[in-house]
Amino acid sequence: MLLDIKKLKISLVEKGLINSHDFDVLVAKATKEKKEITDILLSENIVTEENLYQELSRQIKIPFVDLSKTIIRKDILFQIPELIAKKHEIIAFSEDETGLGVAMTNPEDLQTIESIKKKVGKHIEPYVASKGDIFSALKQYRRGLRQEFKDIIDQSLAISRTASDDDLEKLAENLPIVRIVNTLIDHAILQNASDIHIEPLEKNVIIRFRIDGILHDVIVLPKEILAGIVARIKVLANLKIDEHRLPQDGRFKIEKDEQKISFRVSIIPIFDGEKVVTRLLVESGRILSLEELGFQSSALAITKRNVNKPNGLILVTGPTGSGKTTTLYSIMNMLNTTEVNIATIEDPIEYRMPRINQSQVKPKIGFTFSTGLRSLVRQDPDIIMVGEIRDEETVEMAIHSALTGHLVLSTLHTMSAAGAPPRLIDMKAKPFLVASTLNLIIAQRLVRRICKNCREEYKLDAKKIAILEKEFDMEKIMPALLQEKVITAKKPLSELTFYRGKGCEHCNLQGYKGRTGIYETLETTETIKDLIVDSAPTEKIQAQAVSEGMITMLQDGFIKALLGFTTIDEILRVTKE
Repeated sequence: MLLDIKKLKISLVEKGLINSHDFDVLVAKATKEKKEITDILLSENIVTEENLYQELSRQIKIPFVDLSKTIIRKDILFQIPELIAKKHEIIAFSEDETGLGVAMTNPEDLQTIESIKKKVGKHIEPYVASKGDIFSALKQYRRGLRQEFKDIIDQSLAISRTASDDDLEKLAENLPIVRIVNTLIDHAILQNASDIHIEPLEKNVIIRFRIDGILHDVIVLPKEILAGIVARIKVLANLKIDEHRLPQDGRFKIEKDEQKISFRVSIIPIFDGEKVVTRLLVESGRILSLEELGFQSSALAITKRNVNKPNGLILVTGPTGSGKTTTLYSIMNMLNTTEVNIATIEDPIEYRMPRINQSQVKPKIGFTFSTGLRSLVRQDPDIIMVGEIRDEETVEMAIHSALTGHLVLSTLHTMSAAGAPPRLIDMKAKPFLVASTLNLIIAQRLVRRICKNCREEYKLDAKKIAILEKEFDMEKIMPALLQEKVITAKKPLSELTFYRGKGCEHCNLQGYKGRTGIYETLETTETIKDLIVDSAPTEKIQAQAVSEGMITMLQDGFIKALLGFTTIDEILRVTKE
């Protein structure tokens, strides 16, 4: 909230809500806990949300409106689409000959005001409203949106029931079908979904979004419009519209709210029809630093030390969808200077990076990771990024490149950092070459972040403590908590404070919003190299790395749970194998 803190202090003291000394104490507390003073004032029940927005109204000299006492006509409300209203926290609530009255949590957002003005073709009169009132008003869209979707479906059904295979191309361009697909895409983008699943059943079609790694049911559609939806997506992805027996893969891009979004489409025939899974990749998204990704101090130091080496192999491991490529992009962003030539071979190119030569594999014409890598080494690179090591030829080329003076970055599908050397050896790499080239292995998982707007502290009950002690050896977890200074002395689980989300409008009552990573960074010391040369199993390499101070993913998860980034339940979910 864009409040002047000094003016806020004077106002609250004048109203007798707090004295000057206590306000300063809370400011110090907010600074220490890295929170906004407004959040502290709310949590201490010194002010209400309405008080704060009324003060904002007074400071910026824009009138305050109490939406809880305002009945909004549907024709006014729907002048701003729900997706825009929710994203920008803006509600149209009144209209007269002078223009449209809109309530906003941030009425100084001139870009949004100008965008709405162009859309409705009217003068916009901004008002201040509390966040709670805006979210309550958003619920008024629900009935209208359901009715609007029902009308689209009814129109689609009338057309789909009479359509044949010869009509599929026309069906794909039919306005109701186009509106259904566009609406699904818009909602997926708004909800930060990573995947859209269109799943045919015997009598209907279920649409699901994967949000923060978890699939959620979105809507159930009639089976009759499946053909139209699939045909529309095939047209967008430039696939064969009349092919129903074989799997197909394709891509398309759109621009939305100044973002370039790439959609990777996979269609496969199943018993009840064609199933579609579409992955969303925001190409124009900002590349995060390692700190923003969730690297703790010790992992960060190890990673920075190794990425600054002039040659060798750095691997990021984990299952599909664990954020491996994002980590590689962050490392490349650190290394991207005018003094080096960085070249990549990827599938797909997830982010466009300036000054980096990025290539997209095309298996249909023989341009694979291994053939691409063979060509890249002739391009005078200093640093090479290979999207994935998945076959013997790519392993051989990656190791050869690392041996001949290049820094090679890549990903590998293993469940732990210690599992990477045995996996490379299993792919016919010679153990002594793996030992001499492998500098660093980062293993990772993604966990959901606790929603900042409804986070609360709690202590573990006896039942949860019993589960944790049964699942994990807590004696092995405590050293990492002390090493990272999360706790100052060894304590029983019952005395540790953890966090969870209660669920609110901001997180759709989930208690989570966004994701962060948990990591383990295995540096190949001389003792680790000796084990690799001897083709030691994963367990032996893991034990040695831990004895040398490696913080495991599980330990990193507990650190983040105690710091309030995620929950114990999330750590249990992603670390169980």
